Amino acid sequence: MIKRLYDWMLDKAGHRHASKWLAGFSFTESSFFPIPPDVLLAPMCLAKPEKSLWYAFICTVASVLGALLGYAIGYFLFETIGIAILEFYGVTDKFELFAQNFNEQGWIVVLLAGFTPLPFKIITIAAGSTAMPLYILIFAAIISRAARFFIVAILLGRFGMPMKTWIDRNFALATTVGGILFVGGFAVVRWLV
Repeated sequence: MIKRLYDWMLDKAGHRHASKWLAGFSFTESSFFPIPPDVLLAPMCLAKPEKSLWYAFICTVASVLGALLGYAIGYFLFETIGIAILEFYGVTDKFELFAQNFNEQGWIVVLLAGFTPLPFKIITIAAGSTAMPLYILIFAAIISRAARFFIVAILLGRFGMPMKTWIDRNFALATTVGGILFVGGFAVVRWLV
């Protein structure tokens, strides 16, 4: 099922309304959809490198708005829709323990999840179910999602297909290391100030 969904999504890269599809996938991935918008962002950046930054902007705005939907699901509909989404991703049993400590370091978790392959939708739902201050979610989501999508867009727009091949092969490693460095930079600044 996921493979068919992935192929269907990839097919939208050549659609005449590809930018709208990109916005839709970016929005829904932040709250429930299983496939990240990078699947559509990458071929669009390769096809039209001059529009790469615009595509990254679309992803960022739509993803942050989708994070608000994820937050609303966690805040208002956790017992119904939120639990069903967690069950779909197989994290229900671990979620309660995760949620207990979430708000202590929630902004770091949102930064990491927004930048790395961690399922961002789980984090946005957790933010709502634990009543994380909304401004923290929004701020962390803007920073992390913009960093992720703009880095991908810049690299693909500048270096093309060889970069796509490298990202496809090393996506989890590259985003995890990048996320650690990204959050580590914030920790160093906080420690120094």
